[in-house]
Amino acid sequence: MPKSKVRKKSVYTPPADSPASSSRAAVNEPSPSWWAPVMLLLMLAGLVYIILFYVRGNEIPFMVSLGAWNYAVGFAPIVIGLLMAMKWT
Repeated sequence: MPKSKVRKKSVYTPPADSPASSSRAAVNEPSPSWWAPVMLLLMLAGLVYIILFYVRGNEIPFMVSLGAWNYAVGFAPIVIGLLMAMKWT
Protein backbone atom coordinates (compact mmCIF):
# COMPACT_ATOMS: atom_id res chain seq x y z
CA MET A 1 0.00 0.00 0.00
CA PRO A 2 1.44 3.43 -0.87
CA LYS A 3 2.41 5.79 1.90
CA SER A 4 0.40 9.01 2.26
CA LYS A 5 2.06 12.36 1.90
CA VAL A 6 2.83 14.20 5.12
CA ARG A 7 1.85 17.83 5.01
CA LYS A 8 3.98 20.28 6.91
CA LYS A 9 2.04 22.97 8.73
CA SER A 10 3.59 26.22 9.72
CA VAL A 11 3.57 27.04 13.43
CA TYR A 12 0.88 29.56 14.30
CA THR A 13 2.08 32.78 15.89
CA PRO A 14 -0.54 35.37 16.80
CA PRO A 15 0.01 38.88 15.53
CA ALA A 16 1.68 41.26 17.98
CA ASP A 17 -1.23 43.72 17.93
CA SER A 18 -3.93 41.14 18.69
CA PRO A 19 -6.12 41.71 21.77
CA ALA A 20 -5.23 38.28 23.16
CA SER A 21 -1.56 39.19 23.47
CA SER A 22 -2.22 42.53 25.17
CA SER A 23 -4.70 41.22 27.74
CA ARG A 24 -2.65 38.18 28.69
CA ALA A 25 -2.14 37.81 32.44
CA ALA A 26 1.26 38.29 33.99
CA VAL A 27 3.54 35.31 34.10
CA ASN A 28 2.91 33.23 37.20
CA GLU A 29 5.71 33.67 39.66
CA PRO A 30 6.26 31.25 42.51
CA SER A 31 4.64 32.13 45.80
CA PRO A 32 6.77 33.47 48.64
CA SER A 33 8.14 30.89 51.05
CA TRP A 34 5.78 32.01 53.84
CA TRP A 35 2.62 31.50 51.71
CA ALA A 36 2.04 27.78 52.34
CA PRO A 37 2.70 27.83 56.11
CA VAL A 38 0.36 30.81 56.60
CA MET A 39 -2.29 29.14 54.44
CA LEU A 40 -2.14 25.93 56.46
CA LEU A 41 -2.00 27.81 59.76
CA LEU A 42 -5.16 29.75 58.91
CA MET A 43 -7.09 26.62 57.96
CA LEU A 44 -5.90 24.82 61.07
CA ALA A 45 -6.69 27.79 63.34
CA GLY A 46 -10.24 27.95 62.00
CA LEU A 47 -10.70 24.24 62.52
CA VAL A 48 -9.35 24.41 66.08
CA TYR A 49 -11.66 27.35 66.85
CA ILE A 50 -14.75 25.47 65.63
CA ILE A 51 -13.76 22.35 67.58
CA LEU A 52 -13.14 24.46 70.68
CA PHE A 53 -16.57 26.05 70.24
CA TYR A 54 -18.23 22.64 70.07
CA VAL A 55 -16.36 21.18 73.02
CA ARG A 56 -16.04 24.09 75.46
CA GLY A 57 -18.13 26.88 73.89
CA ASN A 58 -20.60 27.15 76.75
CA GLU A 59 -17.78 27.64 79.30
CA ILE A 60 -15.89 30.45 77.53
CA PRO A 61 -17.57 33.82 78.12
CA PHE A 62 -16.81 35.53 74.80
CA MET A 63 -17.98 32.45 72.88
CA VAL A 64 -21.25 32.46 74.80
CA SER A 65 -21.79 36.13 73.98
CA LEU A 66 -21.02 35.60 70.26
CA GLY A 67 -23.54 32.80 69.91
CA ALA A 68 -23.93 31.63 66.32
CA TRP A 69 -21.33 34.16 65.12
CA ASN A 70 -18.71 31.68 66.34
CA TYR A 71 -19.26 29.80 63.08
CA ALA A 72 -18.35 32.92 61.09
CA VAL A 73 -15.28 33.47 63.28
CA GLY A 74 -14.21 29.86 62.72
CA PHE A 75 -14.96 29.61 59.02
CA ALA A 76 -13.42 32.97 58.07
CA PRO A 77 -9.78 31.83 58.41
CA ILE A 78 -10.65 28.55 56.71
CA VAL A 79 -12.09 30.40 53.71
CA ILE A 80 -9.11 32.78 53.62
CA GLY A 81 -6.77 29.77 53.66
CA LEU A 82 -8.68 28.13 50.82
CA LEU A 83 -8.55 31.34 48.80
CA MET A 84 -4.80 31.44 49.41
CA ALA A 85 -4.59 27.84 48.19
CA MET A 86 -5.99 28.90 44.82
CA LYS A 87 -3.16 31.41 44.37
CA TRP A 88 -0.43 29.08 45.64
CA THR A 89 2.07 28.07 42.96
